[in-house]
Formats: sequence, structure tokens, C-alpha cells
Amino acid sequence: MSAKGRNLLLLGAGACLGVLLALAHGVMAGRGAGEGATAEVPLEELRVFTDVFARVKSDYVEPVEDRTLIESAIRGMLSGLDPHSAYLGPDEFKELQIGTRGEFGGLGIEVSMEDGFVKVVAPIDDTPAQRAGIRAGDLIIRIDDTPVKGMTLNEAVKLMRGKPGTKVTLTIVREGQERPLKITITRAVIKVKSVKTRLYDGSFGYVRITHFQAKTAKGLADAVDRLRRKAGGPLKGLVLDLRNNPGGVLNAAVDVADLFLEQGLIVYTEGRVADARLRFSATPGDILEGAPIVVLVNGGSASASEIVAGALQDQRRAVVVGRKTFGKGSVQTILPLKNGAALKLTTARYFTPSGRSIQAEGIVPDIELSRLRVAKVEDEIEPLKERHLKRHLDNGGREGEGARRSGGERHEGDVAALASRDYELFEALNILKGLAILQARAAQARKG
Repeated sequence: MSAKGRNLLLLGAGACLGVLLALAHGVMAGRGAGEGATAEVPLEELRVFTDVFARVKSDYVEPVEDRTLIESAIRGMLSGLDPHSAYLGPDEFKELQIGTRGEFGGLGIEVSMEDGFVKVVAPIDDTPAQRAGIRAGDLIIRIDDTPVKGMTLNEAVKLMRGKPGTKVTLTIVREGQERPLKITITRAVIKVKSVKTRLYDGSFGYVRITHFQAKTAKGLADAVDRLRRKAGGPLKGLVLDLRNNPGGVLNAAVDVADLFLEQGLIVYTEGRVADARLRFSATPGDILEGAPIVVLVNGGSASASEIVAGALQDQRRAVVVGRKTFGKGSVQTILPLKNGAALKLTTARYFTPSGRSIQAEGIVPDIELSRLRVAKVEDEIEPLKERHLKRHLDNGGREGEGARRSGGERHEGDVAALASRDYELFEALNILKGLAILQARAAQARKG
């Protein structure tokens, strides 16, 4: 390189240093002498940065645009913070906005980055990924023939998304499997329906929330109202299913918990700046009027799901059942930038009403369930009972409570049939029934 060319290059590096110094000065001046202020600008570190910038510009095997180098530096800076902070280019920012609207093209999985690989937080209900057998906790190591190692999360997501009807093959590592699995999935338009309902045994409600979106709380309130009309009266209890729910909007989680609480703290956040320190409390009104609640969770329940489960658990409004949750207890703020890009930055940790931080710990259920599959025993011999004995006494013509119940009508959701299909829900409904019985007997005792 000529002396003139090198001088121009160093002049450019010097200009870059000047911009960085001006930016650093602006940041420090913006903070002032308040919390988080730093007395000294890291001049030496900035000089190292500009030196590296200049060496790459002059000595790298191929020319590289300034914009590319600076954007890569920004991405590297954020990737060193935590798995959820990231720089979103203009296209990536648009993808994020599309995803939060509840309809997009792809596979239907919520993912994060772990040790350089893409980790499945949870498959979304009724999507190609769930139907193909993708599970929470799976590590994706290849997308088609492309290794994931070295990719950013956004690059991996972009590869997995594509035109509906096209196929992609994921190579995954799954706990308990000796060899990686290859799963081929056909892409589709993903429409996220956040609330699903069912009525069991005529008066026990079941509501599944698959994702927390802006209108989830309203959808939940409407769903409970429909269940109440179908039951012909108040519900005796509700199972709130948050399994494999990867989270979503913080305010949506607060609004959902508020539907079941009359008063008290729901969640609070703590961060370095004033805007990151928030407290959310319940307002009067419980849509279930005190009927018992069982919250069903597992390792795919993350973020907003953990806020709801933690709030209802701490306020003793619900019994949490299932397996330990994912443990994402941080809040990300999306900060749009002038170039059409955005900064996704972790700005706070959230805490349950009792002061628990869920970050990297998760919610521990009140009643833990193992992952089991129940099979029906064929040709089981009925055990010997009093009525089988010769010359047994009859009951004196009085029909017992058990006899009245035994011939009962089967309702839309038959709990007994769940045992082999969804053991965790089967157990949750049994626990809910027990809570309802205890509540009814306590109410009778107070009257009597």
C-alpha cells in the first residue's frame, strides 16, 4: 500500500476513533453524575478497537466495507453480554415484528442460543415442528447441511424460515439419545392461537395459553366466560396449561395473572435505570370467584409463563403442578435505531411477589410430576368385594353416593380417557377435583 493510501486509512481510523469518543462522551454526559455514571472514558480500549479496525481494513485478504466491520463489532459486543441481547438489522427487526403479530412462515418453534447451538425452548402448538416431534430442550446442530456452530441466532432462524410447503431437515441432539436425530419438517404459515379451551366432567375448565400476546388476557376472559355458559353455571375449578409456552409480552402476563387475583403484587422488575424498575399489582376482581386453580408447567414454560405461575404460586391462589420451568427471568427492551435496525437489550430482571428471581433457576412446582406414559392393563381381574360373597347383606334399599355416580353421563372431556393420552393433565385434573371437594366442604362447614 502507498504512503498516501495508508495515511488516508489512518485518517479514516482516526475519524472512527473520534466518533467513538464523541459517542462515549455523550453516553457519560447523558448519565451525568447519577447511577451508572463512569468517571473515565475507556480511551485505551477504544484505541485498541481503532487499531484492529485499521489492521483489518489494510491487511485482510479481501476488502471489507466499513459498515460491515462496524455492524460485526456491534453484534460481537452484544453477543458477549447474554443469550437474549442482540443487534437486529432492518430485515431481522421486520421479522421480529411479524412474529409478534401472531402469523408468520416457518416451523413453529421458540429458540434460544446455548453454547453456540440453537436450543428449542418450546414447540408451538399445532405447528409443523410439534407434529414432527420436536421437543423442548432439543439442541439443533445442523439446518439441512449447514452447521449451526458459528451462526448467530438470527441467522439460524432465517435459515429455518422459508416459503410454506418447502422442507427443511434439522439435525438435533436430544437428552437420552445416543445419536443425533434427523427430522424433516415441511414449512407452513404459522398462525399462533394463544388461547384454547375444553370442559371436563361438566364443570371443570381447561384453558391452554400457547403464547403471551397483546390480546391474550381478553381471549382468556372470553374463554372462561364460554366455559361458564357451557357448564350452565360457575366453574368448580380451572386448569391453566402453560406447558411449552415460551413467553411473550410482559404486560400480557401481568394481565392474565390479574384476572385471578383480587389484590397484591404480581411481579416487579429491577434494572440499572429508572425505567427498568417497575412494580405491577393486581386490581379487584377474580373471574373464577375464588374457585381453585391448577397451573400446569414444564421445562418449556419460560419468561411470561413463569411470571404467571410464580405470581399465582406466591399469592397462594393456585397450585403449580408439573416439572421445573425454563428459568428465563430477564426482561428485554426493543430499542429502534435510526437506520431501521433495532437493539434488543436485556434491561432488567423480574422477581415474583416473594422476591424470588427465576433467572437460571425456574419455578419449582408445588407437586412435581415425572414424564410418564400410562398404558391400560388388559384383562384385569376385578378384585373380590363384599357384593361378590354368598349371602351378603344388601344395603337396606338405600342407594349410596357411589351408586348414583357410577352410571353418570360422560361429558365433552372425559378425565379417565386422559390417563393414557396426557398423563400430566390427567393428574392436574385429579388434583383440581380434590381442591374443589375440600373447598366445598369448607364452605359447608362455615355455613353449618
